[in-house]
Amino acid sequence: MVNNANTNRLIVEMVLEAHLTQQQVAEQFGVSTRWVRTLLKRYRTGGLEALEPASRAPKNRPHATPDHIEKAICDIREQLTTIGADAGATTIAAHLETQGLTPPALSTVHRILRRHGYVTDQPHKRPRSSWKRFEADLPNETWQLDFTSWQLASGKEVPILSILDDHSRYLLCCKACTRADAPTLISTFIEVGNTYGFPQSTLTDNGRVFTTRIYLAEAKNGFEQLLAEMGIKQKNGKPYHPQTQGKIERFHQTLKRFLKARKTANNLGELNQQLAEIREYYNNQRPHRAVHRKTPHQAYNAAPKAQPEGVPLGSDNRLRRDIVDPTGKITLRWRGKLRKLGIGRKHSGISVIAICTGPHIRVLNPRTAEQIARFELNESKTYHPNLDRLQGFRK
Repeated sequence: MVNNANTNRLIVEMVLEAHLTQQQVAEQFGVSTRWVRTLLKRYRTGGLEALEPASRAPKNRPHATPDHIEKAICDIREQLTTIGADAGATTIAAHLETQGLTPPALSTVHRILRRHGYVTDQPHKRPRSSWKRFEADLPNETWQLDFTSWQLASGKEVPILSILDDHSRYLLCCKACTRADAPTLISTFIEVGNTYGFPQSTLTDNGRVFTTRIYLAEAKNGFEQLLAEMGIKQKNGKPYHPQTQGKIERFHQTLKRFLKARKTANNLGELNQQLAEIREYYNNQRPHRAVHRKTPHQAYNAAPKAQPEGVPLGSDNRLRRDIVDPTGKITLRWRGKLRKLGIGRKHSGISVIAICTGPHIRVLNPRTAEQIARFELNESKTYHPNLDRLQGFRK
């Protein structure tokens, strides 16, 4: 049926001024005589303006999103964008719930954002249904580690080390460092492991700080040696295939969006303060689509933690860096008391790593990965001799 203002006027004029019959006009324009009568009635009632096509929108919209909800969606979008946070439909819906509001369907939230010009369709992007997700079953089953860089106000580039739990997306560490080298990586890994427990495996790219398997196949760097000694499985992505480490790559995009929304830091201290604030928000306030709209903190603490293979479940598993004192000893707190471990005077002054699994202690020289001492702690004793030395004496 023809329905535009010009055609409707012409139909009325041919009946009223050219004195054609309604049947003749209907046949000429290919419409029904009922439509011709409708137009004549509109004209007599409201004049030419009444011939404009009427809106087809329903007069009542009982299922429409209330205005205050739509306004809240737009306000939250602007607030999240201002601080550099993810501001998609899932995140906005979660923030509506925290405000005591009932969010509409995620598709409705997205349509509201699109209608107000906050998002534009990107048909070239792959649909989410085509993605293949690989996710650890338990917290601490796999940690993803990577360095990225950020520029200080002076223009100096500084490295940032991030450690992300693969299962929960919990951000275990996000720290700006002086250098992206093995000592920094190892000391940070030990610090994080002593806080959260050590992982069953790690997943990284093939950077030299993580592995030498591509560059020096027969040798291992300090990080690889440490993982091997602890029974932690090391996994590396394919070269030039960052999708394998997609979770931490995606986090670094989020991180840089956060940082761009803030004043550029002048030094490492200021940058680490910003990173601490970002980590707090990311872990405890921002719901994550991939963990069923829980926060990473909730997802990380919702299941038992995996441990390195061969470590009894629930055992005290930690690392400690120390320097052997002039008398050949190091100290270690175990079961509430300070224990003295006799390494040997010939090792005085060297830095060591103590691998502690319950009462079983192994001490390594991190430069050579050589085991230089072994101990079995006894609750009734303060001083413990090096069992490797005692075994050598007996021989």
